[in-house]
Amino acid sequence: MSSPAQPLAASLVQSVDWLAIAPPTIAAVVALVVLVADLFVAEHRKALLGWASVAGLAAATVMLLPLLNGDRSTFCLTGDAAVCSYTADRFTLVIQFLVLGGALLSALLSVTALKDSRKELPEGEYWFLLLSSAAGAALLPASRDLATLIVALEVASLPAFALVGLRYGDRKSSEAALKFFLSSVTATAVSLMGVSFVYATTGTLYLTQIADRIQDVGGQFHTLAQTGVVLTLVGFAFKTAAVPFHFWVPDTYVGAPLPIAAYLSVIGKAVGFSGLILITVVALPSYADVWGPALAALAVLTMTVGNAGALRQQATRAYSAVRLLAWSSVGQAGYLLVPIAAAAYSGDAEKSIGSTVAYALMYGAVNLGAFAVAALVGRTKSLNRVADYRGLYASSPLSALLLAFFLLCLAGLPPGIIGLFAKVTVFAAAVDAGLGWLAVVMAVNVVIALFYYLQWTALLFRAPEGEPEKHRVPGPVTAAIALTGVLGIVLSGAPQLVLRFTDTGLF
Repeated sequence: MSSPAQPLAASLVQSVDWLAIAPPTIAAVVALVVLVADLFVAEHRKALLGWASVAGLAAATVMLLPLLNGDRSTFCLTGDAAVCSYTADRFTLVIQFLVLGGALLSALLSVTALKDSRKELPEGEYWFLLLSSAAGAALLPASRDLATLIVALEVASLPAFALVGLRYGDRKSSEAALKFFLSSVTATAVSLMGVSFVYATTGTLYLTQIADRIQDVGGQFHTLAQTGVVLTLVGFAFKTAAVPFHFWVPDTYVGAPLPIAAYLSVIGKAVGFSGLILITVVALPSYADVWGPALAALAVLTMTVGNAGALRQQATRAYSAVRLLAWSSVGQAGYLLVPIAAAAYSGDAEKSIGSTVAYALMYGAVNLGAFAVAALVGRTKSLNRVADYRGLYASSPLSALLLAFFLLCLAGLPPGIIGLFAKVTVFAAAVDAGLGWLAVVMAVNVVIALFYYLQWTALLFRAPEGEPEKHRVPGPVTAAIALTGVLGIVLSGAPQLVLRFTDTGLF
């Protein structure tokens, strides 16, 4: 005779769709394998750990292909199969491709960086932390409840703190990690308080259930719900480096190993923006009157402060190239916020969100390419100043041409057609939503940004001071530059390919 506990236990058992969760799972498993293998691999063969990590990230990226046939969900409520914690829809797959592809390119840059570090960076720990962070970042866009969302955010973030400060005996690196950690922990605490307020008013953590129940919140709880909405957004605004949560960015990028700065500039933003999208348009569409104006104001502040910070960089200052890319990434975050804000006012929120996704793909490819060339120059010019790029065309013509192409894409100028196309898509999202004033502010900021992008581009082709210094390009760096260059050129030749990602499948 069966006991009453058996049916209850059976109702709590959830089936797992292993194919759906394969991409983040592979990254996590390879992270553990690398950490254990580090104990047994001889010192002179530690490079094998790096190539194992590259292979693991490549395998995780390839596992996105079988998921293209249709939406898959797992970890669903036994009483309601439509309410799930993990969903692999088109939005999830596009962001996972950006995250895992970006992590793969960062790993290629890291192979050379670790070889050049003269044992200042412990290889086993480095690869474990990078893969763990990538696994959390890949989990986040698939999360469909607030608990999974916050856990994924922290799994992506906590290893990143350690990666920034991992270099032995480097005060600059330790200071950057501490600043990054303290500001992030504060933002996470505020965000968790917001989640608790939302849960208190709705009684659920599932995004779709929150969207249904928060509309019927009683009068006395309405203010609590509004406060919860605003506070929840804070943690994700920090990850996107939106102003005023941006102050950690320049020092962190300078203090971190350059591949990690590249990783944070793209994957960190992908995590923040996918979280913002899920919180706003999926869980809280009925509170668009709260988050819409807030995100529009953040967009204006972020693009303006970011471009102003980039303009202030002096070409002869130490690490000015990395600082300029850091401030540029803050300005680009402002452009990425525009369509999310527009979703609050638009009749077609999915199209607005698609504009952010399309822009993020363009930004990810070309920004990683710019960091790859910066990593190449940094091998011989340790201070990595903008002035160090003068005459790069004379010593490394292909690298100079590709860096010029990446900078023109970020500026939105031909031949960087994909950059122009992405900016027009964002403009259109703002105008269609009736936010003409926001489109005008963005246009002004794009013009301001042209100055520092073109100034750096022109410097590449000026006559070098003294004999041009040849840059030996290691294989992994060559692969990273080539992959980003090919992707940027292909998308510039056929920008309509990006339009496929405007149908996110979120609704």
